[in-house]
Amino acid sequence: MKVLLINGSPHKNGSTFHALRIVENALAEEGIETEIFHIGPGPVQGCTGCMYCKTHPGSLCAIKDRVSECSEKLLAADGIILGAPCYFGGPNGAFTAFLDRAFYPINEQLHHKLGASVTTLRRAGATATLNRLNLYFTNTMMHIVSSSYWPMLHGFVPEEQQEDKEGLEVLAVLGKNMAWMLKCISAANIPAPQYPSRTRTSFVREAEKPSYYKV
Repeated sequence: MKVLLINGSPHKNGSTFHALRIVENALAEEGIETEIFHIGPGPVQGCTGCMYCKTHPGSLCAIKDRVSECSEKLLAADGIILGAPCYFGGPNGAFTAFLDRAFYPINEQLHHKLGASVTTLRRAGATATLNRLNLYFTNTMMHIVSSSYWPMLHGFVPEEQQEDKEGLEVLAVLGKNMAWMLKCISAANIPAPQYPSRTRTSFVREAEKPSYYKV
């Protein structure tokens, strides 16, 4: 069992990395393999809606950069944890652009994996940031792991974060909960449900099915 933790901050060893390390350590204590992936400090091209990933079965994004590398790691992981700093009451733009392109090509292949989100911030905007990140899971039929409170860690720098005792505990509990759920799923070994073909509508009527949709 493996969990991929994605550091969406432009700072490789900053506050978001520190928060993810708290979760990672808790997972490691429970015997879960982990990896932290950093998206990098550079600009990230957003999705252009070219539909290359849908018209070329088995392909990832047409734009070749670190996003495709991350998508491959998402496929191999059993659990996924997204870590983002809070910018203007939401996750930083580079990270959402990154996730749009990482998740969309492999949407159906992520079904029933476990997901969780973590945010770091100086003061406010944490729940809005977490809600935005969790939408990637709920749109992908993944299952969100919770903790004893919302997974947020306060402090402008890692040294200040050490003073947020409750936040540190919440992140550690998050790691333990994900490890427990991974072990429960593995032990149960129950096949996933079978679903009918998906109906797509434009709010009030069935939409004309684009050629790139197979179902």
